[in-house]
Amino acid sequence: MCRGAAAPLRVGQRTVLSGIRKSPVEGPVAVGALGLAGDEQADLNVHGGLQKAVYAYPSEHLPYWQAARQAGGASLLDEVLPPGFMGENLSISGLLEPKVWVGDTLHVEGSNCVLRVTAPREPCAKFTAVMGLPNAAQRMVREARSGFYLAVEVPGEVWAGSLLRLMPGPRRLSVAEAIRGKWAKHRNG
Repeated sequence: MCRGAAAPLRVGQRTVLSGIRKSPVEGPVAVGALGLAGDEQADLNVHGGLQKAVYAYPSEHLPYWQAARQAGGASLLDEVLPPGFMGENLSISGLLEPKVWVGDTLHVEGSNCVLRVTAPREPCAKFTAVMGLPNAAQRMVREARSGFYLAVEVPGEVWAGSLLRLMPGPRRLSVAEAIRGKWAKHRNG
């Protein structure tokens, strides 16, 4: 589990405020309607708010990004991308975009906390800047390695190592289908 404060980030020739840099947190953290206590987002038009309060990212994608950074010549400080590097609050495993659907809920074992899947992440120039790859945002969308946003249905606590139980929702649109639809619209629009 990760959180962070909004801080300046260099994107191209300008400096912008960003909350993408997250760091691991020890112990339980309260999760309220707007996300994890102590976590900040800088641009509430695209990140944060009631429908995007928490961001979950599958750890299975990290080796792909590490290899892409190495192939792209990005300067590497770590051999393995650390938790929070993708801007995620929850580093998850076993919940990949084709198997998670908008409307599914995640129940935190040992807590009252219930999170509802609302949308895939749509990356921006800040993600590309952090990755050090000129086409990182397009790759994330094209390959459906987006992770997903969560609304907080029932506040509670979450901690590193929390077990998340997936409960199916209406199952009309998977996260992978949602992000691929956005990619197709972007390419054709």
